[in-house]
Amino acid sequence: MDSGLHPVMPQAPRSKPARIPQVAVLVDTSRSYGRDIVRGIRRYVAEHGPWSLYLEPRDLHSRFPAWLKDWPGDGILSRTVDDALLRQLKATKLPVIELRTTVLQHSFPFVGMDNRMVGTRVAEHLRNRGFRRFACYLDTAEAFFVERSECFAQTLRDHGFDCAVFKSSPRLRWDEHQRALAEWLMSLEKPVGVFAVNDQLGFWLLDAARRAGIAVPEEVAVVGAENDNMLCDTASPPLSSVRLRGQAVGYEAARILDEWMAKKRIPKAGERHLLAPGDIVVRQSSDIVAVEDPRIAAALRFIRQHATEQIDVTRVARETALSRSVLERRMKALIGRSPGEEINRIRFAAVEKLLTQTDLTLDAIAARCGFTHPQYMAEAFRKRAGMTPGEFRRQRAVI
Repeated sequence: MDSGLHPVMPQAPRSKPARIPQVAVLVDTSRSYGRDIVRGIRRYVAEHGPWSLYLEPRDLHSRFPAWLKDWPGDGILSRTVDDALLRQLKATKLPVIELRTTVLQHSFPFVGMDNRMVGTRVAEHLRNRGFRRFACYLDTAEAFFVERSECFAQTLRDHGFDCAVFKSSPRLRWDEHQRALAEWLMSLEKPVGVFAVNDQLGFWLLDAARRAGIAVPEEVAVVGAENDNMLCDTASPPLSSVRLRGQAVGYEAARILDEWMAKKRIPKAGERHLLAPGDIVVRQSSDIVAVEDPRIAAALRFIRQHATEQIDVTRVARETALSRSVLERRMKALIGRSPGEEINRIRFAAVEKLLTQTDLTLDAIAARCGFTHPQYMAEAFRKRAGMTPGEFRRQRAVI
């Protein structure tokens, strides 16, 4: 007969939970680039964590949280703006990955954008739009702004072009600065392509052009850098800008820190990981073809609008009421490329964009970009880019 009493079986002792790495994220969230870095960190943690993250809304000049001085954490990801914050980071004696400065003296590993490539990319964009006159607007307070502007100007010099420069002055009130900027814009021979080394300057440049009654992009085309959505979309007209791959930066920085905390790989002091910037997000401020021959301008517009539709040079000549030989000769003289080369340039730019921003197969990309045979597209891409489409996607994907 069952008494209803049953022996109580001893329970196995609970195992101690694994310790979760504690990481402080000192990244400004007031701009799109900083928020994208945080998204990249979040993605890494979702894939390889868990981590315990300290994160708060910050701007570039936010203070070092006092409690971090004696914090028993494991690592820090930081965008550092001044020597004071740098000293405080050093004093923690924790692994630190720097995400902003290579100018201040420190031994932290650095992960960020290759700013020289930013300048090159803008120069190529404006040249490909047919501009023959160029200018640059910069703030010399940041060394990476200077890097962008110097490489922009050097790329143009390598192709035989000069570059006018306007330097922002902190001594002037904003309204005085805008008047000076407007006068500089009026003094430039037009049409002219202008690189503003970040979106804040691009926003101010477009305001100065509006004050001066200068047509954008017909007389002055403007490209910024960082692709800050608020600034670019609020600008009048909306501002074209180089996309900085903040998510890729955040993901790579988190990966390096993870290896460091786990002692799988200790980074060398001061090592640099420079990532290529993304494509240029073309908005109204540079969405124009700048040539003074109206028929060639029409040909370039037609190519830009229809290159991915399997058009050929004969079709372009017919659309512009020019013979093929005249079209070839005039276009080569004005932009240094034949109509066929321009069609291919637009097509392969579309291929690059789809490789980095989508998961489409090569067959689907070929169909969208005007190529009949995917194998031909892949081989031609390899010859142009020096790598296969798959390698290009892995290196430059916007994650």
